[in-house]
Amino acid sequence: MKVYTKTGDKGDTSLIGGKRVAKNHPRLEAYGTVDELMSHTALLIDVIASESDRSFLWWTQERLMTLSSMLAADESADKKIPVLTPDDVIRIEQKIDEIARDLKPLCSFVLPGGHPSVSQCHVARTVCRRAERVIVSLEREYEVPSVVNRFINRLSDYFFMLSRKLAEDLHIIQKKWTPVVGI
Repeated sequence: MKVYTKTGDKGDTSLIGGKRVAKNHPRLEAYGTVDELMSHTALLIDVIASESDRSFLWWTQERLMTLSSMLAADESADKKIPVLTPDDVIRIEQKIDEIARDLKPLCSFVLPGGHPSVSQCHVARTVCRRAERVIVSLEREYEVPSVVNRFINRLSDYFFMLSRKLAEDLHIIQKKWTPVVGI
Protein backbone atom coordinates (compact mmCIF):
# COMPACT_ATOMS: atom_id res chain seq x y z
CA MET A 1 0.00 0.00 0.00
CA LYS A 2 1.35 3.41 -0.94
CA VAL A 3 1.58 6.19 1.63
CA TYR A 4 0.33 8.77 -0.82
CA THR A 5 -3.13 8.61 -2.35
CA LYS A 6 -3.19 11.91 -4.25
CA THR A 7 -6.82 12.37 -3.14
CA GLY A 8 -5.88 15.36 -0.99
CA ASP A 9 -3.90 17.24 -3.60
CA LYS A 10 -6.63 19.84 -4.01
CA GLY A 11 -6.88 20.65 -0.30
CA ASP A 12 -9.49 18.27 0.97
CA THR A 13 -9.49 14.94 2.79
CA SER A 14 -11.85 12.32 4.17
CA LEU A 15 -13.11 12.01 7.72
CA ILE A 16 -13.82 8.63 9.27
CA GLY A 17 -17.21 7.93 7.74
CA GLY A 18 -16.21 9.12 4.29
CA LYS A 19 -17.31 12.75 4.29
CA ARG A 20 -14.87 14.95 2.34
CA VAL A 21 -13.86 18.21 4.01
CA ALA A 22 -11.31 20.96 3.51
CA LYS A 23 -7.96 20.38 5.17
CA ASN A 24 -8.56 23.45 7.33
CA HIS A 25 -11.91 22.08 8.58
CA PRO A 26 -12.36 22.47 12.37
CA ARG A 27 -12.20 18.68 12.81
CA LEU A 28 -8.80 18.56 11.13
CA GLU A 29 -7.58 21.50 13.20
CA ALA A 30 -8.65 19.60 16.31
CA TYR A 31 -7.22 16.19 15.54
CA GLY A 32 -4.15 17.74 13.92
CA THR A 33 -3.40 19.59 17.15
CA VAL A 34 -3.89 16.36 19.11
CA ASP A 35 -1.47 14.68 16.66
CA GLU A 36 1.06 17.43 17.41
CA LEU A 37 0.52 16.78 21.12
CA MET A 38 1.18 13.06 20.56
CA SER A 39 4.51 13.94 18.93
CA HIS A 40 5.51 16.17 21.82
CA THR A 41 4.48 13.43 24.23
CA ALA A 42 6.68 10.99 22.30
CA LEU A 43 9.63 13.34 22.69
CA LEU A 44 8.88 13.58 26.40
CA ILE A 45 8.89 9.77 26.64
CA ASP A 46 12.29 9.78 24.94
CA VAL A 47 13.90 12.25 27.37
CA ILE A 48 12.71 10.99 30.75
CA ALA A 49 14.31 8.17 32.70
CA SER A 50 11.54 6.95 35.00
CA GLU A 51 9.94 3.79 33.63
CA SER A 52 6.78 4.53 35.63
CA ASP A 53 6.44 7.97 34.06
CA ARG A 54 7.21 6.55 30.62
CA SER A 55 4.58 3.85 31.08
CA PHE A 56 1.91 6.41 31.96
CA LEU A 57 2.90 8.54 28.99
CA TRP A 58 2.61 5.52 26.68
CA TRP A 59 -0.91 4.99 28.03
CA THR A 60 -1.52 8.69 27.38
CA GLN A 61 -0.34 8.24 23.77
CA GLU A 62 -2.89 5.44 23.29
CA ARG A 63 -5.68 7.58 24.72
CA LEU A 64 -4.67 10.57 22.55
CA MET A 65 -4.89 8.37 19.46
CA THR A 66 -8.38 7.36 20.60
CA LEU A 67 -9.30 11.02 21.11
CA SER A 68 -7.97 11.83 17.66
CA SER A 69 -10.12 9.07 16.15
CA MET A 70 -13.18 10.46 17.91
CA LEU A 71 -12.49 13.92 16.50
CA ALA A 72 -11.87 12.55 13.00
CA ALA A 73 -15.22 10.74 12.78
CA ASP A 74 -18.02 12.51 10.99
CA GLU A 75 -21.61 12.32 12.21
CA SER A 76 -22.44 9.46 9.86
CA ALA A 77 -19.43 7.27 10.67
CA ASP A 78 -20.69 3.72 10.86
CA LYS A 79 -17.32 2.24 11.74
CA LYS A 80 -16.69 1.26 15.32
CA ILE A 81 -14.07 3.58 16.74
CA PRO A 82 -12.59 3.45 20.22
CA VAL A 83 -13.87 6.01 22.72
CA LEU A 84 -12.58 7.75 25.81
CA THR A 85 -14.41 6.99 29.03
CA PRO A 86 -14.86 8.79 32.33
CA ASP A 87 -12.46 6.19 33.78
CA ASP A 88 -9.73 7.63 31.55
CA VAL A 89 -10.27 11.04 33.13
CA ILE A 90 -10.24 9.49 36.60
CA ARG A 91 -6.96 7.74 35.85
CA ILE A 92 -5.33 11.07 35.00
CA GLU A 93 -6.78 12.66 38.14
CA GLN A 94 -5.40 9.82 40.25
CA LYS A 95 -1.96 10.27 38.69
CA ILE A 96 -2.08 14.02 39.37
CA ASP A 97 -3.06 13.34 43.00
CA GLU A 98 -0.27 10.78 43.33
CA ILE A 99 2.29 13.30 42.10
CA ALA A 100 0.87 16.09 44.28
CA ARG A 101 1.25 14.01 47.46
CA ASP A 102 5.03 14.08 47.05
CA LEU A 103 5.40 17.77 46.19
CA LYS A 104 5.40 20.88 48.30
CA PRO A 105 2.46 23.19 47.60
CA LEU A 106 3.13 25.73 44.89
CA CYS A 107 2.93 29.32 46.16
CA SER A 108 3.80 31.18 42.96
CA PHE A 109 3.96 30.76 39.22
CA VAL A 110 7.09 29.05 37.93
CA LEU A 111 8.81 29.69 34.63
CA PRO A 112 9.30 26.76 32.28
CA GLY A 113 12.79 25.34 32.07
CA GLY A 114 15.68 24.03 34.08
CA HIS A 115 16.12 20.72 32.25
CA PRO A 116 15.10 19.42 28.81
CA SER A 117 12.55 17.00 30.29
CA VAL A 118 10.96 19.73 32.40
CA SER A 119 10.85 22.07 29.42
CA GLN A 120 9.33 19.35 27.23
CA CYS A 121 6.56 18.86 29.81
CA HIS A 122 5.74 22.55 29.43
CA VAL A 123 5.75 22.31 25.64
CA ALA A 124 3.32 19.36 25.88
CA ARG A 125 1.21 21.31 28.40
CA THR A 126 0.91 24.35 26.15
CA VAL A 127 0.10 22.30 23.04
CA CYS A 128 -2.48 20.45 25.12
CA ARG A 129 -4.04 23.78 26.13
CA ARG A 130 -4.14 24.81 22.47
CA ALA A 131 -5.81 21.50 21.62
CA GLU A 132 -8.39 22.28 24.27
CA ARG A 133 -9.11 25.69 22.73
CA VAL A 134 -9.43 24.19 19.26
CA ILE A 135 -11.77 21.49 20.57
CA VAL A 136 -13.92 24.13 22.29
CA SER A 137 -14.18 25.93 18.94
CA LEU A 138 -15.13 22.65 17.26
CA GLU A 139 -17.85 22.11 19.85
CA ARG A 140 -19.48 25.37 18.79
CA GLU A 141 -20.29 23.81 15.40
CA TYR A 142 -20.26 20.03 15.92
CA GLU A 143 -21.12 17.55 18.61
CA VAL A 144 -18.13 16.45 20.65
CA PRO A 145 -18.53 14.04 23.58
CA SER A 146 -18.04 15.91 26.87
CA VAL A 147 -15.42 13.41 28.03
CA VAL A 148 -13.09 14.75 25.33
CA ASN A 149 -12.81 18.18 26.92
CA ARG A 150 -12.54 16.76 30.43
CA PHE A 151 -9.75 14.45 29.32
CA ILE A 152 -7.73 17.11 27.50
CA ASN A 153 -8.18 19.59 30.35
CA ARG A 154 -6.91 17.11 32.96
CA LEU A 155 -4.07 16.07 30.69
CA SER A 156 -2.68 19.60 30.58
CA ASP A 157 -2.78 19.65 34.39
CA TYR A 158 -0.94 16.33 34.41
CA PHE A 159 1.83 17.68 32.16
CA PHE A 160 2.26 20.61 34.56
CA MET A 161 2.43 18.32 37.58
CA LEU A 162 4.85 16.01 35.78
CA SER A 163 7.10 19.02 35.10
CA ARG A 164 7.16 19.73 38.82
CA LYS A 165 7.83 16.09 39.67
CA LEU A 166 10.68 15.83 37.17
CA ALA A 167 12.21 19.05 38.50
CA GLU A 168 12.06 17.61 41.99
CA ASP A 169 13.47 14.23 40.89
CA LEU A 170 16.34 15.99 39.10
CA HIS A 171 16.96 18.44 41.97
CA ILE A 172 16.19 21.37 39.69
CA ILE A 173 15.16 24.55 41.45
CA GLN A 174 12.37 25.97 39.36
CA LYS A 175 12.59 29.69 38.78
CA LYS A 176 9.66 31.49 40.33
CA TRP A 177 8.04 34.24 38.34
CA THR A 178 8.41 37.57 40.08
CA PRO A 179 6.16 40.12 38.42
CA VAL A 180 7.62 43.59 38.03
CA VAL A 181 4.90 46.15 38.51
CA GLY A 182 4.97 49.81 37.57
CA ILE A 183 7.94 50.11 35.29
